[in-house]
Amino acid sequence: MINYNDKIFRPISNTESGETSNETIFKYQQTGNILTSQYSGGKIKYGHLIGLVDIDGNIKMCYHQVNDKNELMTGICKSTPERLKNGKIRLHESWEWTSGDKSKGQSIIEEQ
Repeated sequence: MINYNDKIFRPISNTESGETSNETIFKYQQTGNILTSQYSGGKIKYGHLIGLVDIDGNIKMCYHQVNDKNELMTGICKSTPERLKNGKIRLHESWEWTSGDKSKGQSIIEEQ
């Protein structure tokens, strides 16, 4: 199992209907297979996620955030890890809003 504890991630790409950008910083914490993160930056004033990490490092999570329009947004996401040549982790994410327009998208975030 990949341990994401104390790792910091930043988006490198996102679908247009997403709110994260390269200004968004995710600070991951992990205890056992439970993953949490606080995040903010760009269009996001404050966000939080909670998820479960499987034996291969895949993450299933739920998230909620307040954006720069003072809207409370919620969603779900599945992340698949890729180990880069430099040893850092890249996460390929498939997400879906459970609020707002309920659109779906893809994003990639990388360990800093």
